[in-house]
Amino acid sequence: YNSTDTKNEPICAFPFTAKHYDPDTTEPISSGLQSLEELLSWKRSDANPFNVATVPLANREPSLASTPHRTLVSHDMMGGYLDDRFLQGAESDAPYVFYHWQYIDVFNYFSHNTVTIPPSVWTNAAHRHGVIVLGTFITEWTDGGKMCEVFLKEEESYRAVADRLVQIAHCYGFDGWLINIENPLGETAVKNTPLFLRYLTDQMHERVPGSMVLWYDSVLENGQLKWQNELNPSNRVFFSACDGIFTNYNWTEQNLEGMKAYSAAQGRLADIFVGVDVFARGEVVGGKLETNKALEMIRKHDFSTAIFAPGWVYESIPDKNDFRKEQDKFWSLLSDFLYVHRPSSPLPFVSSFCQGAGTSLYWRGQREVDRSWFNLDAQELQPLYYRETLEGEGWLRTQGCPEDAWSGGSSLLVEGVLPSMLSKVCARIFSLQVPLSSRVFVSLIYKPSPGVTVSLELKTADATLCTHRGVQDIPSESYHTEMFRIYLVSHITQRYVCLCLSLPPPPPPPQILDAESLSVAPLPVQSVCLYDVVWLRGANKLNLNATLRWRYPAQLVRHFLVYWRRLRGPDPRIPSGKLALIGRAYCPLFRVTELTVPEPPGLLELVVEPVSREGFRVPESQWGRRSLSYTEERTDQS
Repeated sequence: YNSTDTKNEPICAFPFTAKHYDPDTTEPISSGLQSLEELLSWKRSDANPFNVATVPLANREPSLASTPHRTLVSHDMMGGYLDDRFLQGAESDAPYVFYHWQYIDVFNYFSHNTVTIPPSVWTNAAHRHGVIVLGTFITEWTDGGKMCEVFLKEEESYRAVADRLVQIAHCYGFDGWLINIENPLGETAVKNTPLFLRYLTDQMHERVPGSMVLWYDSVLENGQLKWQNELNPSNRVFFSACDGIFTNYNWTEQNLEGMKAYSAAQGRLADIFVGVDVFARGEVVGGKLETNKALEMIRKHDFSTAIFAPGWVYESIPDKNDFRKEQDKFWSLLSDFLYVHRPSSPLPFVSSFCQGAGTSLYWRGQREVDRSWFNLDAQELQPLYYRETLEGEGWLRTQGCPEDAWSGGSSLLVEGVLPSMLSKVCARIFSLQVPLSSRVFVSLIYKPSPGVTVSLELKTADATLCTHRGVQDIPSESYHTEMFRIYLVSHITQRYVCLCLSLPPPPPPPQILDAESLSVAPLPVQSVCLYDVVWLRGANKLNLNATLRWRYPAQLVRHFLVYWRRLRGPDPRIPSGKLALIGRAYCPLFRVTELTVPEPPGLLELVVEPVSREGFRVPESQWGRRSLSYTEERTDQS
């Protein structure tokens, strides 16, 4: 098929790398690198543009550098690159979704590829919550030993590997590496390993501020593969060359006591991540639903922790529809030994509590797509999930609600029992650090239970409550929407703000807007480009697959809606078609896949609509458009 736009301009041509796309549908996918040769030959032009993280690392309070007890999660589940490899989302009835970001500081995507590059959907979700993301560089068994002897033989070779790892992290937008050498090392290789670690760490810090390089407790300074389950003189040289150590899992309290007294640990207890295998393999403290026992002991001795494979919760339950309930139970057991960090967000602050998955996709309370889906790019800033005991026999709980939503795939359900001695209870929804002017707007959308009155309160660090007046009800068929004009008790900047609700109001998606921001005119979508066009002929249908790219300020948009329509067909008497939704994009890049179009010759239009962070629709005159004409090319065969 021949394809041109209506101005007869050539379609943008970029290299189409097969490994970046699903072979059946051409959907963009993420993957790792399988060998040393593939790593050393990697160059930026080989990068998958769909796997580049688009969400910058959010500021947080307290900062990672000042956090004395850090928590790392190492996501090792069934080999990795499952539904999450589909970078524009996947149809999945009950996917693994992580949403307890407020408890963790570091997220490591783990697999047994030589180089594990985190899917951008994970990096974007983590960064939105102020959590840094590490890829994994691993060598194992006999082949791993051979690889290490090659790249650790001299300075030039180990620097070449480190340079590629730095380039990959910088290109894809994640924040560092877990280095996992699980094979014996020869004399030269083990001598060069600390030098490799120091060079990699220094280069990462220079190229990606705030980045981290961790060493896994495996090889000793004499080259022997022997897990120590602690920091000690046999592995100190590696710890001293990078940002920290991730210990093996078979430790005892005696190991913790010895480490705390060890001279090399002084002043760096936060850099020692004591490993906890949630699967409880081997002789370990805790694990599974007793993982809290391990954390209690680790925190008692003032160490950080690395929670390995919390996907056990998902893998261990026969009915995956119970996953949210079981995951909330698992993290609630750990919550006493975890430390909440607060995202620092500029205004407008908006969240619909979407966890990045659902049985339907909603927009403004209406079903936009009626099928199960999974896309962590759609995950919005998550609230505090917890259960609280009240006076008497009362209780209060917040949890995700996939049965109904305002935007995305889930809302927040606040439920409980209000004891007779209490007339009102406040549910802590968010703990934030936001700059506030003297006048802000706050909106709240909720569905109350019969007989329950809902109100909104903003609490700050130096005032009991903000005052509000001028409440305006906006009628809706199924939701109550209240707009509050908030006048602060005093002019407050950079203070903590919490949203509080009376019990029990499912679901409440809040927005906090600076009043002045509402008057800013929307910008147009610019430079819409089309490339990597693939035509697939199916049974009695023609499918278009193509990549759209455009320019629009990321800080202004919540998501983009991508549409198509037929402009004209072979019969000029047939009028142009109506816009039909293709999907949502969470960055200015979208792969159109398996779009059934009219038979050639034809002319169609692809349209991009930005949706503002506040949820307001942008005037159609500001949308981006790209048209595509196509004809069938026939060749004669003799």
